[in-house]
Amino acid sequence: MNNVIENIITRRSVRKYKSDMIPKNILEEIVKAGMYAPTGMNMQSPIIIAVTNKEVRDNLSKLNAKIMGKEGIDPFYGAPVVLIVLVDKNCATSVYDGSLVMGNLMNAAHSLGIGSCWIHRAKEEFETEEGKDLLKSLGIEENYEGVGHCILGYADGEEPQAKPRKEKYVYYLD
Repeated sequence: MNNVIENIITRRSVRKYKSDMIPKNILEEIVKAGMYAPTGMNMQSPIIIAVTNKEVRDNLSKLNAKIMGKEGIDPFYGAPVVLIVLVDKNCATSVYDGSLVMGNLMNAAHSLGIGSCWIHRAKEEFETEEGKDLLKSLGIEENYEGVGHCILGYADGEEPQAKPRKEKYVYYLD
């Protein structure tokens, strides 16, 4: 089987991480893969914020848990890295573009032995004053909204096995 296809088929969401930080060169490779995701008319509407600062990561986790209505838990499952994908609200294909970035990030991470999981509520996070302030601190003043968080780290335990694919997943018109 082709290595790329095998990587896509074997990737799973990881929900328990070791605290070990990912080496910067590996993180940069994952981010680069996200930057090369297809986007509508090559508008490149997404941006990626790579969070490796523990204090910022922990504050985002608390905000995410609050939005979820489950304060006191870590929605990032202990992952030391959070890649936030945001998109330009003015681009017609922005959510699709951001979703493709998320897919590239997760597949690239898996190919490099790094666990990942898509965590929601980024849209709501960056509608809060705290989220807006974080963007402003980075000089991001444009009209962006969150698509997702790609959490990254070394899996603490075995990755889950794939569930069987549903019947009637694909229909062929020959």
